[in-house]
Amino acid sequence: MFEYVSRFLRYYKVVKHASEHTLRNYCMDLNAFKEFVEVEVLQKKGEDISPKLTLAVIEQKQFSEGIALDLLDKKVIRAYLAALHAQRVSKKTLLRRMSCLRSFFHFLTREKVLLANPMDFIETPKAEKRIPVTLTYEQVELFMEQPDINRYLGLRDRAIIELFYSSGLRLSELVQLSREDIDLNRLCMKLRGKGKKERLIPMTQQAGEWLRKYLLHPLRYVQTKEHAAEVDKKAIFLSKWGKRITTRSVDRLFKEYFKRSGFAQEVTPHTLRHTIATHWLERGMDLKTIQTLLGHESLSTTTIYTQVSSKVKKEVYERAHPRAKS
Repeated sequence: MFEYVSRFLRYYKVVKHASEHTLRNYCMDLNAFKEFVEVEVLQKKGEDISPKLTLAVIEQKQFSEGIALDLLDKKVIRAYLAALHAQRVSKKTLLRRMSCLRSFFHFLTREKVLLANPMDFIETPKAEKRIPVTLTYEQVELFMEQPDINRYLGLRDRAIIELFYSSGLRLSELVQLSREDIDLNRLCMKLRGKGKKERLIPMTQQAGEWLRKYLLHPLRYVQTKEHAAEVDKKAIFLSKWGKRITTRSVDRLFKEYFKRSGFAQEVTPHTLRHTIATHWLERGMDLKTIQTLLGHESLSTTTIYTQVSSKVKKEVYERAHPRAKS
């Protein structure tokens, strides 16, 4: 199994262009499954071990030769899922781990390592469809006012928030932005989304102006007590150390501005993505265009926004009902 896990991860990195986040999750999920199988095998051998045995301890018991793939049948997988249920893992975690196993075993059957995919006999529970949290127009304005634009870093944060609301970027797409990806004259940018798929999307005049102010600010190139001078000359958004900003840093600044705003619901970068999609829909943009702008692979992912807005619901009802306008 060890050999094929490595080959699987390499395949998803090189061929499928999976993100580092996806690869990290696959690695963790397959490692958890591997540890469970190792414990199961050792128990069948009569070893006296704890069900919480760590991989390091297992290897000390001279079980380092790996796991035979023919042991990985539907019974083992069902036992693993039962153990996850017993641990009361969240439904989201359970679905993610099942999805990982499906991908892994699909790879093994595709490579003709296994004749049949044992996951074909495992039923997947339905995922809970949560309606996205969105902000009103007034709340968006209030949230944008939280950064102190008289400070260089506050100006950066305002530009970040404006760009999120302008174009519905993913957080990973924003931090990857480089100078070569932005055209402030044409007000558009090139994004690299999931699977490294590229798309060209517009930005608003306002977002472009805030971005220009930030990029041309003289303090970007000066070392101060508050921040370092620019180190990464390609990156658009810089950390206080002058390097490309990280997703964790953006999450932290959103948490800070969320506290200041006094909103009941938490505001994250993804909240603004949901918000602008809903506002686009309310202003009459068609779902296919929204799907393209957001980089959704499936239109069904985009249709969730029709459930968010009561205004959209009412308009759809009035268009569809034969007696609504009588």
